[in-house]
Amino acid sequence: MAKEDYSFIVDPSLFIENKDNGSNILIPENKDIETNLSLPDVLPVFPVSHVVLFPGVVFPVNIGRSQPKKFLDDIFDSKQHVAVLTQRAGSWERAMSIDDLHQVGTVARIVKILEMPDDSRVLILQGKKRFSVKKVVCNHSIAHVDYHLFNDHPERARTTEYEALASMCKDLLIRIINMSTTYPSETVFVIKNIDHPFLAIGFLACHAPIKNSDKQQILETSDLKEQAMLLLDFLSRELQLLEIKHQIENKVKSDFDKKQRMYLLEQQLEIIQEELGNKPVNQEFKHLEEAALHKKWSEEHKKVFDRELKKLQRLNLSSIEYSNQINYLETLLDIPWNEYTRDFFDMGYARKILDKDHFGMEKVKERLLEYLAVLKLKRDPRSPILCFVGPPGVGKTSLGKSIAQALKRNYVRMSLGGLHDEAEIRGHRKTYIGAMPGRIIQNIRKAKSANPVFMLDEIDKIGMGTHADPASALLEVLDPEQNTSFYDNYLELDFDLSRVMFIATANSLISVSPALRDRLEIIEVSGYVQEEKIQIAQRYLIPKQIIAKGVQRRGITFTPEAIAFVIENYTRESGVRELDKAIASIIRHLAKKIAMKIKYPKKLESANIPEILGVQKYLHERYQGNDYAGVVAGLAWTVEGGDIMFIESSLSHGTGTLTLTGNLGAVMKESAVIALEYIRANHQQLKLPHDIFEHWNVHVHVPDGAVPKDGPSAGLAMVVAMASAFTRRKIRNKAAMTGEITLRGKVLQVGGIREKILAAKRASFTEIYLPVANRKDVEEINSLYLKGLNFIYIDDISEILKHALLDEKVENIPETD
Repeated sequence: MAKEDYSFIVDPSLFIENKDNGSNILIPENKDIETNLSLPDVLPVFPVSHVVLFPGVVFPVNIGRSQPKKFLDDIFDSKQHVAVLTQRAGSWERAMSIDDLHQVGTVARIVKILEMPDDSRVLILQGKKRFSVKKVVCNHSIAHVDYHLFNDHPERARTTEYEALASMCKDLLIRIINMSTTYPSETVFVIKNIDHPFLAIGFLACHAPIKNSDKQQILETSDLKEQAMLLLDFLSRELQLLEIKHQIENKVKSDFDKKQRMYLLEQQLEIIQEELGNKPVNQEFKHLEEAALHKKWSEEHKKVFDRELKKLQRLNLSSIEYSNQINYLETLLDIPWNEYTRDFFDMGYARKILDKDHFGMEKVKERLLEYLAVLKLKRDPRSPILCFVGPPGVGKTSLGKSIAQALKRNYVRMSLGGLHDEAEIRGHRKTYIGAMPGRIIQNIRKAKSANPVFMLDEIDKIGMGTHADPASALLEVLDPEQNTSFYDNYLELDFDLSRVMFIATANSLISVSPALRDRLEIIEVSGYVQEEKIQIAQRYLIPKQIIAKGVQRRGITFTPEAIAFVIENYTRESGVRELDKAIASIIRHLAKKIAMKIKYPKKLESANIPEILGVQKYLHERYQGNDYAGVVAGLAWTVEGGDIMFIESSLSHGTGTLTLTGNLGAVMKESAVIALEYIRANHQQLKLPHDIFEHWNVHVHVPDGAVPKDGPSAGLAMVVAMASAFTRRKIRNKAAMTGEITLRGKVLQVGGIREKILAAKRASFTEIYLPVANRKDVEEINSLYLKGLNFIYIDDISEILKHALLDEKVENIPETD
């Protein structure tokens, strides 16, 4: 369009928008097609909104009564033809200029102007030909446009393809109309009676329920076939949307009808039940009252229940408080108030159960039988609070199950690992949304008796909360003097826990608070020696895995050497958990071969293991000889069991400084300082000159620097290593040692002796130096497992220096004299 300054203004309120898709529909006829029109050079602009007029379509347009009469007179002066242009979207609510109109429209003939009773007028327009605006000219009171007519030849639409497209568009619009409620009933009749395909496309596009922008796009498309294709695409899309909408409406209506039906049936059922005296709410109240009659609770508890039940009867059924209140009452009824199982005190039966479920562990079994004997003789309902302490996989949790089976009590287990909220122990106030009892009461409820065996697993792994410490909440639970009236925040009542047999488990007591530790009867569960693991594998693990993998009738067996090979090369633990997994992997491998009908070894030897489990996972420390001065094998304890820890000492010229490396903790560093000070103070015993320490620096290193190390038990090995480095004397062959030292030369008792001895035996050491005070720990170990070991008990450092240091000196070492 030209950019001349013809900025006329038209008020949109003068035109009443015609949004009706089908009112006053007239059937287009073939006579309405005019190919040769006699038109003036310019035509007056007739703007319309929400309407796109097409050639051959007759359409009524309402005109507001405030429109000046001169406007209509000027239109009739133009020989009854006008240039109909549709407003652009967004300009309907303001005065508009020619720039607010689309530049392609339809030349229309004004068929008639009707005067309405309300003084408004209705213009009947009939579309003739499409045009595009060339430029705008100003003529009298309204704008006129110079135009260019589209070269439409309707007879060219008389092709088979075009007629097929027109027929498809008819069918689609008829389907849309049948699914819609906004079209008058005669619309389908009109569509079916349009003969000419060109008129059909225009009529369908004008009355289709598609956006005005889409209609304008069809109008502006010059090619008639492309017009029809575009209309077909828009109608297809609209039909799909309408079908989806109907599906959703039908589903919603169906769901609503179903809910309405259920509601009416429930109302009718409630009325019937009221007539019969069987109202559901009354039945629920009656059920609660009857259940309360069978409870063995105290008078105080009964009063609380009756009070809360009366409160429930006053609440609205649909309120949240009703749901919370009935949950509270059901919880009270589910808890076993004063309901106890009868203990079965048969010591022979208890011993049989413990021996059946656990191999070895003689000391632990004896301690447990002692506790059971005291319970039997004393007949005190209060049970001791036991705590099994030991490395993972040694059977701490299963011991609790065996005790419950021996006493014929119910058994529950509660894992404390990662617990960091006190409310997990004491419960939440019932006023909170989602409140529930603490896990202590929940497990008592689950046990269905007030005297179960209650396992508190991983008590050393309780976390610290931001507002409260759950370990402190356990103090009341585990104190026999306080747990007779344990208060749960949800119940708001006291519960007697004194007859519950609590058994805790822990890998270490270091992280357990002293107050909590004071309430526990500690029973140490040490690791297994290799011989015990072989027996456990043959008696328990292998049969269990054979049944679990479904190969129990295949004659699969393991030789003791094969099991020992697995233990030494594929596990590093005091327990048997990794061993169980390794055996499971072996049997799975055999099960695959059985399923695939591949030959497999029925009797597993050591040579078969690497083929199944792959390369060795662990390489245990081995004795490396005594060709080096200053290198001593120390014995260490870890949560995984015992281990060998080599202490390396070397000298270099300097000023007598001490350097410690290997990721050592503060206590271990102090042991090194004590060891060096002892050698300085007793240099004459080692026949060393007094000034030697001023000219040589001492460096002590413990390998595996990525692993933190601490503890006092390396002190004995450190003093021997430094003495060997200064004197250049060899260490006794296959010697390992452990013990804490003091400045005056005393060797003190240390822990983990059983695990340390097992580690020494596994690494082929035969001479083991221990503190005198640890003799009792060795005597408790089955002598069968100590075969080939020689124990030397040390009370003073001078004793081990005489015994462990040989007179033979190491070659190729610089003299320190």
